Amino acid sequence: MGTGKRLVKYALTYKGTLYAGLALLAVAVAGDLAGPLIAKEVIDGPIAEAQDGTLDFGPVAYLLAWFFGLAAVAAVFRYGQYLLLQTTANRVIQKMRNDVFQHIQTLPIRYFDNLPAGKVVARITNDTEAIRELYVTVLSQFATSFMYMAGIYAALFYLDWRMAAITLLLVPILYGWMLLYRKYASRYNHIVRQKVSDLNAMVNEAIQGMTIIQAFRREQQMQDEFEEMNDTHFKYQNKLLFLEAATSHNLVGVLRSVMFVVFIWYFGVAALAGDSIVTVGVLYAFVDYIIRLFNPISGVVNQFAKLERALVAAERVFRLLDREGEPVSDEKLVRYRGNVRFEDVSFAYKEEEYVLKNISFEAKQGQTVALVGHTGSGKSSIINLLFRFYDPSKGRITIDGTDIGTVSRQAVRDHMGIVLQDPYLFTGTIESNITLGDPDVSREAAEKALDAVGGERVLKHLPKGLDEPVVEKGSTLSSGQRQLVSFARALAFDPAILILDEATSNIDTETEEIIQHAMDVLKKGRTTFIIAHRLSTIRTADQIIVLDRGEIKEAGTHDELMQLRGRYYQMYRIQSGNGATEAQPVG
Repeated sequence: MGTGKRLVKYALTYKGTLYAGLALLAVAVAGDLAGPLIAKEVIDGPIAEAQDGTLDFGPVAYLLAWFFGLAAVAAVFRYGQYLLLQTTANRVIQKMRNDVFQHIQTLPIRYFDNLPAGKVVARITNDTEAIRELYVTVLSQFATSFMYMAGIYAALFYLDWRMAAITLLLVPILYGWMLLYRKYASRYNHIVRQKVSDLNAMVNEAIQGMTIIQAFRREQQMQDEFEEMNDTHFKYQNKLLFLEAATSHNLVGVLRSVMFVVFIWYFGVAALAGDSIVTVGVLYAFVDYIIRLFNPISGVVNQFAKLERALVAAERVFRLLDREGEPVSDEKLVRYRGNVRFEDVSFAYKEEEYVLKNISFEAKQGQTVALVGHTGSGKSSIINLLFRFYDPSKGRITIDGTDIGTVSRQAVRDHMGIVLQDPYLFTGTIESNITLGDPDVSREAAEKALDAVGGERVLKHLPKGLDEPVVEKGSTLSSGQRQLVSFARALAFDPAILILDEATSNIDTETEEIIQHAMDVLKKGRTTFIIAHRLSTIRTADQIIVLDRGEIKEAGTHDELMQLRGRYYQMYRIQSGNGATEAQPVG
């Protein structure tokens, strides 16, 4: 379905108010355009028939009453149609924005891997705002203008069909001009919209990385890159400006002048030849209608720029909506026992570039499994597959014997909790960041979860406790505080499977001890996966899996791996920093 048809389909979502607005507009146009015909009757009737300066004011007053009455009706109906059409436009854009935001939440994580957040934001805000201009201004102006033009042409044909037929030449001229304009404007607008997305992405990235930019004194480099993008945006905006300035206003002015020349020639020649004599009233009405005809023409021409911008923006939005997503499922599963199996799993983010190769292991209910290895060894990829952020390229993953690929992603995650290395907090309060607005997680549950991780000892100095405001990303809290809130969030949902992705790497020693103590209590009956660089935090794990370049090189308990004196032994020895004595197996 084309972009135009899809925009119409969106508009028809609220066809009740749309049709009502158009009906009021039709009445308003009819009332407005009746004015010149009434004026014609006044001029050709009572005034023309007046003799010896005697004028019968009765008929004149009657016609004038109709004139002002229709003007008042037109004003009232025009006000009503404006409200209805504008309300419809705003509701259409409200629905479109909701649809886009809802859709991006159904897109797989893979989609966002190579797409800067700023570009997604631009689709939801800037592009939909351009489309809003289409519905609020452009379509309203087009509907008004076309109705006025139709009404004026009807009146012109009623007055003099020959002259009216000549004025019809305006229609193919306008249509041809629109095609020519769109040929160039579409190309320029595509570049402009792309540069707006690029600018959004760069600003978003600069704000997120401002600490690094200033720490490494890269302000000038970022400024130069931004100016380069901005200059390109300016260049093509100017091209659009020159295109519009060279055509729109000039075109209407030229057409108006030509039409009046034709009008004078037509009636002048006819009058001189004696072929046709028109009354003063008809002449007045014809002039009035021709003057009025160019107002909607000018309105249509001046909206072409907004129309083209909106169509390009709509094309970008619909391209996003056309990305295949998965509906958010309300499916619920019975709480897991927590038996997890990876069966010969291989995975590649890019085709044939495998980051996991033939991974097989089992984590039984209540066990703690630690994943260790150097950066890029595949630890986080295993967690991404378990959470179904991605699906295996080969093999399968089961929980309690059920292949997670046969269950919706939301249902798989329903009984899982995760704590990331860099915890993300939302704008709100400490409590809202723990409960995430879930009605099943009460304030009391949030307090208990925070107490369980020792949060009361770290957060006690906050004046408002659980109601302490949290700004974007929790930037007013320390890394340890953010981590504890994230940990409490995971525990408040009482997961059957708990995943700690480098959860203690950004925490001081005292806070780490608090979390380690809480974990000893909370791991009972819960299968826990730990990704850790600090090997001292996983010595009590039931199973330690050592990864290297996407393959399992060693697996066993801490003592077993120390006795093996392989990769894990070397990593532990390096981290201990005290030679072979500290590196001996713990008995």
